[in-house]
Amino acid sequence: MNILIAGGTGYIGSHICVELLESGHDVVVIDDFSNSKPDVLESIYKITGKHVKFYEFNVLDEEKTESVFKENKLDAVIHCCAFKAVGESVQKPIEYYTNNLMTTLVVAKMMKKYHVPSIVFSSSATVYGDPEVVPLTEDCKLGVTTNPYGATKAMMERILTDVQFANPEMSVTLLRYFNPIGAHESGLIGENPKGIPNNLMPYIMKVATGELPELGVFGDDYDTPDGTGVRDYIHVVDLAKGHVLAIEKYNTPGVHICNLGTGKGYSVLDIVHAFERVNGIKIPYVIKPRRPGDIATCYADPTRAKEQLGWVAEKNLDDMCRDTWNFAKKQLL
Repeated sequence: MNILIAGGTGYIGSHICVELLESGHDVVVIDDFSNSKPDVLESIYKITGKHVKFYEFNVLDEEKTESVFKENKLDAVIHCCAFKAVGESVQKPIEYYTNNLMTTLVVAKMMKKYHVPSIVFSSSATVYGDPEVVPLTEDCKLGVTTNPYGATKAMMERILTDVQFANPEMSVTLLRYFNPIGAHESGLIGENPKGIPNNLMPYIMKVATGELPELGVFGDDYDTPDGTGVRDYIHVVDLAKGHVLAIEKYNTPGVHICNLGTGKGYSVLDIVHAFERVNGIKIPYVIKPRRPGDIATCYADPTRAKEQLGWVAEKNLDDMCRDTWNFAKKQLL
């Protein structure tokens, strides 16, 4: 298939590119490098021996986006060009609502106009809000989102669901991610955000390399075993493989919803201690106040992914920590 990845040089998008190329698909990418670097394209080539067809701009540019749909006979779209940091979204709600909602509307409009039948959307467990019960299944009701990032994901899901209802021949897949971490085992691609990271593992990585002096742990008074937030951390390569299966198997008309997680919850300090143990590096940290919008505990019930996609997370927490540090060391060279 010929698949467009909106946001394909970002952390998750680049790993999806690799897995799609290695599965024999052709890949077209739109990205503006707002949270990635051009050398990612060369890294994808080094890993796979294949090039993606690349366009540099923001999907918000409707005219340029339409030109991509015109020039390429696309079979499917993977939409992962949203801004994605919970804390930052609280500080920059206008930017988050503008980028995340408008890119979705532009993509949906072009899919309808150019008869592209299938989309896989990078959604998030944040759409469940502060969960009443865990683990979370796809049948759990959507909660009141606790931050603008989560609100945009819920709205993007609603937009695509309504578009599918109006265009019954379409396949819309909503993949609800839990917490992707890790990097490709080659160390050539991984998460390396610009500025001070908003997510845990890249923050740990920058402390480990000496770029930042210490890790900020936001809150140690949650109702969890050690007081720090508990999340379902999933290796980004496992997550990317889930997209390949979703593209290949969720191709019948309708709205398909699937959690991608491991089913296990780890606290912030669990991750810190695992990173220290696996890599032999001390990570100094300081407890800070809770961040607005954060919740105590969130992890998945991944049963549906196993039953419908044949997908099970294969990599463990040690793999996630080891691969992150391998990637970090290569950035220092």
